[in-house]
Amino acid sequence: MKVISTESSQILAARVAREAKCEIVDVRFSRFPDGELYLRTGTLDEEMVIIGSISDSDTLVQLLLLIDACEKSENQLVLPYMGYARQDKQFNPGEPLSARAIARALSAGVSGVMTVNIHDEGVLRHFGVPATNISLAGEIGQYLKGKDLLNPLILAPDEGAATFGRMVAETGGWDADHLCKTRISGEEVRMEPRSLKADSRDVVIVDDIISTGGTLATAAHLLFEQGARTIYAICVHGVLTGGAYTHLLSSGIREVVCSDTLERGCSRYSAAREIVARIGDAHT
Repeated sequence: MKVISTESSQILAARVAREAKCEIVDVRFSRFPDGELYLRTGTLDEEMVIIGSISDSDTLVQLLLLIDACEKSENQLVLPYMGYARQDKQFNPGEPLSARAIARALSAGVSGVMTVNIHDEGVLRHFGVPATNISLAGEIGQYLKGKDLLNPLILAPDEGAATFGRMVAETGGWDADHLCKTRISGEEVRMEPRSLKADSRDVVIVDDIISTGGTLATAAHLLFEQGARTIYAICVHGVLTGGAYTHLLSSGIREVVCSDTLERGCSRYSAAREIVARIGDAHT
């Protein structure tokens, strides 16, 4: 077995290969004068683990090209971050179900798919091959154990993320709760206070994705009003669009942390161990 990756997932792929004690394949990436993408791989193996996050159209096309280049191998596809996964509903006539379209396209040429904290596991049914999802809640918990936290409260920003928050809290035996959120528009949310015991505590807000950071910044203001000592924000996928990182820091959050599913300067923990564990399970 060898590991291979798209250009945007090189660091995670290297960590997976190191954890799995296998070789990583060299890939050369370039672009034609007309803007079309090109790649060429090194020597492949009979079994390949293909790793590539989808964050824009180029990363999607590059992943499709890489799968095709590995067409003579048995391929396990790892999607650390699956762009378009949140477009899983049709609200108006004529709209595509984008998550389904992407899943169908990526099913060709692979024997199985693994996602990491996909926003809705219902998307997995759109793949034409067996698809599983893994969670990094335990990895977040291990990261937090290395912090000097005072009576920590693990807080999910809404009820939808409450289960994930509880999973993180269970790793350290910490308290867990969630806020009530009402979305007013695409940019504005209202946070309704709950009976949170945040006074003089370190609060860790956890979620699967941090995109614009608006929800978490609003939550931070609310928690400081309730007497929180320090606030941290930790997610799996650090999309961090529109100046989200600095927006969160300016709201008083001490540290913003994400994994390496999307490789960012604030990627402080890795998905590699969980990915390799699941790959190992598939081969036993």
